[in-house]
Amino acid sequence: MDILSVLGIIVSLGAIVGGQHLEGGHLSSILQGTAFLIVMGGTLGAVMLQFPLPIFLKALSSASMVFGNVKVDMKGIIAKIVELSNISRKQGLLALEGQIKSLADPLMAKGVQLVVDGTEPHKIKEILEVEVEMFEEEFGTTSKVYEAFGGYAPCVGIIGAVLGLIHVMENLADPSALGGGIAVAFVATVYGVGAANLLFLPMGSKIKLKAKTLIIGKIMVIEGLVAVAQGENPRMIEEKLSGFLPSSEKKK
Repeated sequence: MDILSVLGIIVSLGAIVGGQHLEGGHLSSILQGTAFLIVMGGTLGAVMLQFPLPIFLKALSSASMVFGNVKVDMKGIIAKIVELSNISRKQGLLALEGQIKSLADPLMAKGVQLVVDGTEPHKIKEILEVEVEMFEEEFGTTSKVYEAFGGYAPCVGIIGAVLGLIHVMENLADPSALGGGIAVAFVATVYGVGAANLLFLPMGSKIKLKAKTLIIGKIMVIEGLVAVAQGENPRMIEEKLSGFLPSSEKKK
């Protein structure tokens, strides 16, 4: 689990609730079911209208990336590429065909098959880069879904505030009904702005950042397989791919 994501939500909500308490307010005053329904329901509907169903469902499933750790075994990729390079230098490129079924990474398996087929190195790079570009586009669109949530939520919060004020104006003759209407008006705004800036926009940014980590791993695979196809020295390949490692791992 990504502890920082969980802590981020706890800290942000804790700061709001804690500040409310320090000001002498009560938690019940910011818990308004009507305001929540207006803001969240309206925002959800707007986002559903903007995006096709496959993209919307992909975005919902990608929420797990926010709370789960995404890690690429870069050293494992380097070790595997170097192993493939050694095999190709000792036994020839055709010997790599026996390694394809053991490769868990579909991109690496596809790349090795292209190498075995005798595809030109620059063509291998072009073919595999298309897959990486589509992967990047997919997660870029996913992050845009959460950015849309973050864009609509404050606006729907304002709608909720106006609705609350309309209710207040309709009940000016009944002072007992004024408090509830005013509460809905202000709380709806808090929900909209809070959900956008404390939840939706950060989620979109984190998904985008974690997708970049996966993309770097794919770029490593492409660079490594192109080097294998070109017959580069395994030690040189290892040195080249080690440049992708974070500085903390290079020291180990």
